[in-house]
Amino acid sequence: MTDLAQGTWVVVADGEKALFLFNKTDGQDPYLEVFREEEQDNPKDIDQSANRPGRMPDNGQGQRSALDDTDWHELAKDRFASELSDILYKQAHKGRFEKLVIAAAPATLGELRKQLHQEVSDKLIGEIPKVLTNHPVDEIEDIVKEELAA
Repeated sequence: MTDLAQGTWVVVADGEKALFLFNKTDGQDPYLEVFREEEQDNPKDIDQSANRPGRMPDNGQGQRSALDDTDWHELAKDRFASELSDILYKQAHKGRFEKLVIAAAPATLGELRKQLHQEVSDKLIGEIPKVLTNHPVDEIEDIVKEELAA
């Protein structure tokens, strides 16, 4: 069982929104309190794309192939993970937390893993590949406790 000690930070993220929570009690009966929220304005890809996907000539006469358009929405999610890892690094470097749990959408968690600085990774005591950003805090407490006990 991982110790969700008093003072442990729990970061709940989904690629567009992140909640920073602080455990005020212990791992047996965690009491998480939101102390910071980060949110990114990330409209759907169709709202961000300016043009139709491009086309390029093929080898055959008069033939053209479609090109994939950039998925700006996914790109912004990746950028958000990078920004989140920067925030965590700055806070870890200042000694603001000793233990960290990250609960994030699987894709966001994967992107975060690639971006986390070693100083943050050393404090990471648990990862939860779930989207919890729209859950009430008391449900987040229960899910985090249950996941870390497994």
